[in-house]
Amino acid sequence: MKITAQSPCRVDLAGGTLDIWPLYLFHANAVTVNFAVDRYTRCWISTRNDAHIHLRSRDLGKSESFASLAALRGAAKYALPLAAWQLRFWTPSTGLDIETHSEAPAGAGISGSSALMITVASALNKLTLGGHPIEKIREIAQNIEAQIINVPTGCQDYYPAMYGGVSAIEMGPAGVRRVAIPVAPEELEARIVLAYTGEPRNSGINNWEVTKAHIDGVKKVHKNFEEIAAISNGVRRALEQSDWAELGRLIQAEWSHRRKNAPGITTDLIDTLIAKSKRIGAKAAKVCGAGGGGCVVFLVEPDAKARVQQMIAAAGAQVLDIRIARAGVKVSVQK
Repeated sequence: MKITAQSPCRVDLAGGTLDIWPLYLFHANAVTVNFAVDRYTRCWISTRNDAHIHLRSRDLGKSESFASLAALRGAAKYALPLAAWQLRFWTPSTGLDIETHSEAPAGAGISGSSALMITVASALNKLTLGGHPIEKIREIAQNIEAQIINVPTGCQDYYPAMYGGVSAIEMGPAGVRRVAIPVAPEELEARIVLAYTGEPRNSGINNWEVTKAHIDGVKKVHKNFEEIAAISNGVRRALEQSDWAELGRLIQAEWSHRRKNAPGITTDLIDTLIAKSKRIGAKAAKVCGAGGGGCVVFLVEPDAKARVQQMIAAAGAQVLDIRIARAGVKVSVQK
């Protein structure tokens, strides 16, 4: 049997870090806003006639092998922990060849790892006849990723991989719910530029440190997230109403508050790109994910998109041509 799966990465617009449990429980109407992009993660699984397990990552250029699932479980560490920890949970009954690939550049901040978690989990759910619905797969993937990185993980990064499109992720005591935002994809695509500034050279915003500060009652952090929560709701409304001027104002406000939480989230190159872009038609810009490098998303006037792209390339960053991914994870089976 051969199983193939793929799911898209994402760009976050507002509310990141707020999606880490239990932070969102302390803020009314907590929401994050993001959209899926056509940079994909992929997984190929082939069953074997023996017990051997072979793992390979195309984008990382790494591989490792185990004589059996028991040998994998007994290993002290892994070259490819994402796939290995998934296998520890799903416990397939046969040997496997698993190959993965991510189109997200290194440290891009567009959730390549979380998307790949959904891709691999969906493939193994199919292989093992797990029968889990997509929301349970998200819960499993999120918990396994927390095991890998040894700190709590947020929930928002998985939803673009699950559903595609433009999303509001609502979070509260009743749980987490994804709501599609009815914005025309073409309208948003005409106004978005994504730039890759290179692999982060520092940690940017340390989500775990911010989480601890919040739980420890640091008033400054709590207040900042109150403002971010309010801005995120505004970003959602602006997208629903296609109010691009208001969207730009709010994204810029979100970026300002996020920088207060962690000055290391930005770099000299990021600051230069944002400053120059505003002089040639950009309305707002912010880093994706943890920052410290990685990707920057720009909201621009449609007639300024080409100018902003040219400026980014001239400044030494890479323009990533993207469209909104209309669909989420897909799995196919060949026997």
